[in-house]
This record gives sequence, C-alpha cells and structure tokens, in this order.
Amino acid sequence: MSELVLIVDDEPGILEALSSVLSDEGFDTLCTESGKEAIELYRSRRPDVVFLDIWLPDWDGLETLQALRETDPTAAVIMMSGHGTTSTAVKALKMGAFDYLEKPLSYGQAVDSVQGAIAYRRRVSVSGPVLAAAMHPEDRLTADFDFTPPEVPLLRTSDVPQRTIAQSTVLYGLGLHSGLRTGMVIQPLPPNSGIHFLSLPTNTHVPAFVGVVAETSYATTLQNKDVGIKTVEHFLSACHAYGITNVLVKVHGELPVLDGSAIEFCKTLSDIGIVDQDEPRKEIVIDRMYRVDGDGGGGGDGERSLTLEPSDEFEVSYVLDYPLPVGRQSCEYGPLKQATYLEEIAPARTFGFVKDLAMMNELGLGTGGRLDNCILVGEDDIINTDLRFPDEFVRHKILDVIGDLYLLGYPMRGRVTASLTGHRDNISILRKILKDN
Repeated sequence: MSELVLIVDDEPGILEALSSVLSDEGFDTLCTESGKEAIELYRSRRPDVVFLDIWLPDWDGLETLQALRETDPTAAVIMMSGHGTTSTAVKALKMGAFDYLEKPLSYGQAVDSVQGAIAYRRRVSVSGPVLAAAMHPEDRLTADFDFTPPEVPLLRTSDVPQRTIAQSTVLYGLGLHSGLRTGMVIQPLPPNSGIHFLSLPTNTHVPAFVGVVAETSYATTLQNKDVGIKTVEHFLSACHAYGITNVLVKVHGELPVLDGSAIEFCKTLSDIGIVDQDEPRKEIVIDRMYRVDGDGGGGGDGERSLTLEPSDEFEVSYVLDYPLPVGRQSCEYGPLKQATYLEEIAPARTFGFVKDLAMMNELGLGTGGRLDNCILVGEDDIINTDLRFPDEFVRHKILDVIGDLYLLGYPMRGRVTASLTGHRDNISILRKILKDN
C-alpha cells in the first residue's frame, strides 16, 4: 500500500502542484485548505506525513501542528511557508515538526523530506496512550489571554450592535518598514472581546490599545514583552469605519502594507462578510475639548495642533502643508460611515519623500516601500504613480487619524481638528483623555 500524504495549504496552486509531484513519486495524497478539516482528515485517515502551511484562514499552522501532535504524538509534520521567519521555523521545530521548508518549494527537497519523515515515523514508538483530541484553538486562546477590552472613560452604551467578521481569512504582502514578506490571519471573536493581535510564533498577546503603543515614527507600533506589531493604523482605520469591534489578528512583526492604503483591507472585510452580534456596542463620547500641541507630521512651519471636541458623529478636519509638489491641502470628512469611507478615504495611500529615504534607511524604516505600495514624492513631481485624488495626501492623514484614534478600544463620537500633526499627536491626545478622566 502506498504511503498517504496530507497536504494543508490555502493556495490551490500549491495543493495541485505538490499533490501531482508526490503522486508521480508513488504517494497517495489528500488535500485541504483548512486546518480544522486537516485534523478531521488526520483522525479518520491517519496519513503517514502531513505538509502544513503556516498561514491558514481558520487555524494557523502552528495551532494545527499543536492539535496534530496532541492527537498523535508520532505525527510526522513538514511545515512550509513563503512568509515565515527563522523564529517561526524554530518554533515549529520545537513544537515537534519534522522539517520546515521555505516556498517556493524545491520539489526534490519536498520528496526527500517526505521520505525522511516516513523513516522517522517508522522509528518512533509511542510511550503511553495517544493524547485526547485537541481543544479548539479559540478555547485555548480564551484560557491563555484576557480578551476583554480595557475600561476607559467616557463610555456610553449605544443602540448599535457589536460586530465581527463572518469567517476567517489570510492576507499576504510586504511589511512597509521591515521589507519582509509577511501575512496576517484575521479571525472572529465573540462579543465584548475587542480587537487584539497575536504575534506568531511567540504567541504573545498584544491588545489594540494606546497603553501598549511603543513607537509612532512614520507608523504606529504596538509592543508587549519585547514583541512589536508595526503599522497597525491602516487595518484599524478600516475596522473603525466598518464598525468592527471584535476581531483577532495573528501576524509576525508587521502587518502587510498591501497598496499603502486601507482599500484592500476594506475589500477583504467585504468579501468575507461582517456580522452583527447580540450585544450593543459601547462608544467613547467626547464630553469637552481636548487639545495637544503637535510635534509635526503634517509638514510646514505653522501652528501644529490637534483638538477633540463633542459631536454626535465621528468627524475629521485636517490641514497639512508641505513644500511643492504637495503644497497646502485641507479636507473635511464625516460623519464616519462605511460607504463614504470606502469611497473618499480608504483608497488614499501612504507617501514618502525621496529626500527622507536615506534617513529612513538608517533608522531601518521604509525598506518595504515599493513603487506600487506608496506615493513617492520628488523635488518637483510625483515620481511613481498618478494620484487617486488631487488631495490624496491629506486624505491619507485622515485615514491614519481614524485608525490611531481606535486605539482607545472603542468607536468614538467626537470632532477632530488637526493641523500639521502625525501619529505621535494622535496617540498623545488619547493619553490625555485617559489622564484627564
């Protein structure tokens, strides 16, 4: 009887190609795009070897690996990823993976790894009974981490329901500032959970909350236990606009920048679906004026300030002033609604200046910037693209404000007036709200 190989990957092309190669070598194969289904197939068919991708839409590869090892301590698992890191590989091997292969796969190496895994499987004997079936990953996460959003001042219960996503999914891309290939798994969470990040492979919990903001130069970085999650503002901006209050994001180091805007996040959220939950959401209702004097980020030499004032809706007025070819731009946006955000704000891309590239490289930033994921501004003209809006620069600043101000953990009602400010000012005004209440 031929040995049976289970292939688990969310890319149909990988499933088809690897299955074909292994079949030519005399192996039988099973294929699935789901970590959850992989466990059921393993229990019913007991394959000899499992190929397992790190990035899966329901259970990530490390969770699935743990479940496989709990189901059968002798399971021979070959991990694979095109968006992994050395630490991910080390984590997988420590968890009991037989091997770790980088994509694009060398199919000769894949066959050699299968043969080695089969030989390993034959040598291993089980001491004691096979462990019980794995606990559902969400149950493990709930047991390990407190997914309750922090209590903050100015909260009011609204008549709008909480929301999460209808199903899990995976996105791939480059990190804007790390330059590394990266991916992110987005999963639903139950009511009253909030928005949370989970760093792979360390399994470190990083809540989307101003209290863990570590860096605001060029992007917003969250950090817990020396584990950082970079460039969270574009995804949080889309969540704020779409009213998503409960979601888990698994990522390694930095969220993918995609095209430099929030439009791809919005398209993904629309594709997988958003569902209302059976609990009313809480909102931060601004009760008086809060003001910080800015330190820059919007260009120019004028007065830099950011204020928050009471309003029935979330609204933003922003003024920036850079040398030409950007110039002085202003934009009024609000109220924050999914449809208008998708049309007026989400497509606006991040931007950078050629004159700043050397400094950013010295800081280790911007190395993922490409001609298709940011607006590159030269001395006299836009170098790499046509603008989506005549005032795309100020619209992107509003996009960042919407994302950063979601780091109090709840949707907000208030009017933002910003002049020449950046990420640091957005975070400063959130800290002022916490301090003054």
